Amino acid sequence: MLIMRDKIKNVMALVFEIEPSQIPDSASTSTIDNWDSMNHMNLVVALEEEFNILFSDEEIVEIISLDAVEKSLSSKL
Repeated sequence: MLIMRDKIKNVMALVFEIEPSQIPDSASTSTIDNWDSMNHMNLVVALEEEFNILFSDEEIVEIISLDAVEKSLSSKL
């Protein structure tokens, strides 16, 4: 079974069109070139579908790093 961080990285890899191995644990909007505003919303939708959750508007604005995504998801699961 994949741990949550690996599942998040797999979703991010699909959205950002890179390999999961190219996503460091320190990944953020400033370290991933393809993490622009459009792909941010694509990431939000993909995460909501993958984990069967919904993010609030406040959470969508705050999930700008892998750590922030994982923390937000952990509070919902």
